[in-house]
Amino acid sequence: MYSFKEIQTVIPAKDMVDVVLSRTQRRTPTEVHPQFKITRIRSFYMRKVKFCQTTFNEKLQKILDEFPKIDDLHPFYADLCNVLYDRDHYKLALGQVKSVQSTVDSIAKDYVKLLKFGDSPYKCKMLKRAALGRMCTAVKKLSASLQYLEEVRQHLSRLPQINPQTRTLIMTGYPNVGKSSFMNIVTDANVDVQPYAFTTKSIFVGHMDFKYTRWQVLDTPGILDHPLEERNTIEMTAITALAHIPATVLYFVDVSEQCGFTIEQQVSLFHSIKPLFKSKPLLVVLNKTDVKPLDELTEEQKKLIASIKLDEDKALEFLPASCLKREGVDAVKNRACEMLLEQRIERKVAQSSKVDAIKNRVYVTPTQARADRPPCIPQGVRGRQQQDEQETLPDADVDESQMTEKQLMERHGGAGVYSVDTRKNWDLKNEDWKYDNVPEIMDGHNIADFVDPDIDAKLEALEREEEALMWGDADDTEEHQRWMNAKDTLSQIHKKVEQQKFENRLNKNRNHYGTIRRQQKQTPEEVAEHLRVIGNDDVDTEALRSRAVLKRRRSVAGLDEEEQQQPTAVISSSLNVEEAATAEVIKRQKQRRLARDARKGEGDHHIPEKKPKHLFSGKMGFKRDRR
Repeated sequence: MYSFKEIQTVIPAKDMVDVVLSRTQRRTPTEVHPQFKITRIRSFYMRKVKFCQTTFNEKLQKILDEFPKIDDLHPFYADLCNVLYDRDHYKLALGQVKSVQSTVDSIAKDYVKLLKFGDSPYKCKMLKRAALGRMCTAVKKLSASLQYLEEVRQHLSRLPQINPQTRTLIMTGYPNVGKSSFMNIVTDANVDVQPYAFTTKSIFVGHMDFKYTRWQVLDTPGILDHPLEERNTIEMTAITALAHIPATVLYFVDVSEQCGFTIEQQVSLFHSIKPLFKSKPLLVVLNKTDVKPLDELTEEQKKLIASIKLDEDKALEFLPASCLKREGVDAVKNRACEMLLEQRIERKVAQSSKVDAIKNRVYVTPTQARADRPPCIPQGVRGRQQQDEQETLPDADVDESQMTEKQLMERHGGAGVYSVDTRKNWDLKNEDWKYDNVPEIMDGHNIADFVDPDIDAKLEALEREEEALMWGDADDTEEHQRWMNAKDTLSQIHKKVEQQKFENRLNKNRNHYGTIRRQQKQTPEEVAEHLRVIGNDDVDTEALRSRAVLKRRRSVAGLDEEEQQQPTAVISSSLNVEEAATAEVIKRQKQRRLARDARKGEGDHHIPEKKPKHLFSGKMGFKRDRR
């Protein structure tokens, strides 16, 4: 078995170059200095060239190893690859991959030789750069080949796993003759069945069991009757399976002609592909007999069907079947499997060299029938047998109490009919107790003691009493009336409570937009008091009051907020020279502190990151950069 699903994805040439260069940069040292010895610089760049060449070599060799080689495959798979992918194109693509692999190796070899004689760091670096560039250029030329191989890989992974050596049944014929329906019945496959032709466009595989062995059934695409050169890829797939897989061939003929092809055309197709059936068991299946039975065929159609022969002296087997009613399907399956088993056994016997050697040493003695005479039994033995029979069978007038159990068994029907009575010999105080029912004991108690024989009658009486209480005049009692009155009163109370809650909810202030409390400005008297506290006694209160009235009028008139918040000349003029100087010093100190902390204002409390961990974590060892 070939497992084409294990082939890994073929990445494009551009992606391969990126992967290899990235791996070269990550897996090799990245730091070199001009003051190093020239031998160390040479080895630094030679290592990069060799690593890049090794990585390219591994990538390309993996492609060559995973893809199957046409010459090593089974003839069925070899021809199938030729039909689906073109053998020449496939070999050419793999050959180009092998050629580029050799080119990369030779480039690396040449540049490593040149690097050995590099006399400066710059020259070594340029040689390394040229080597990697030429390798990448060579690999980029594989773009078309790698893309083709990826398409082949995807198609190979979708191919069914067909074992060309196992027991197989192959179905063939015109399109839409019932091959897929037959396969769905006899196997566990689920092939799509449609009323139009060429529903099956590739080989489908199903499995079944016959005589405790596993069989595979192949549903091939339909074949049309035209020359081999004019057949398309779908038809050539079926031809390949018929040509290379040793199996029983089931040739389907649609006798109802619902497939769109007459019986004459189907017979003509059989004769055109008859060479493919050579040395294979062949069975002709007359399908769709539920639509048109074989009795309704014309004489000409019957003659055409009878003309289906491999050789003139060898007749074929014709079996009717109906996949719709499932009539004759099992007979076709069983006969096809038996034909293949017979051929496989004959082939093994013919190919084995031990058969003749064993056959020459085997001799089977024939037996001859002699005179028919009875066996010779001595007279003494015969008399003893008769005596035993007489002792076994008792006389009719003998009492049964005097008979043995064996005699009783013979009198009452023999073994299997007579049932031994084990209670008749029980020695009890009262003979009437022998056939009493044995009590059933559970946990040391007799279950019968806990069973009331009148429980059904008592249950019925209890149910009648409950029904009478339920439908009686209990509603008219005084207690029930009090309960109903209390229930009504409670309901009215609940309604009033709910109504009061609803009214309170509507009247609550939180359900309306609240007025925002604004900060009240100081009155002139408060401003004057504040100025006196800080040491300024000569304050004109009337001027402040007139100023406040003016501001109130301007705010009512709709002046700007900025204009309203401008400092008053009265307050600024009330400060003396010393106080103004002190205020200026305090102001500059505050500004200096803000500037020192680089803050936007008093509300800026942001603390920047003083030591980023991603830049200061770890140790920077030798031959490493900051990456």
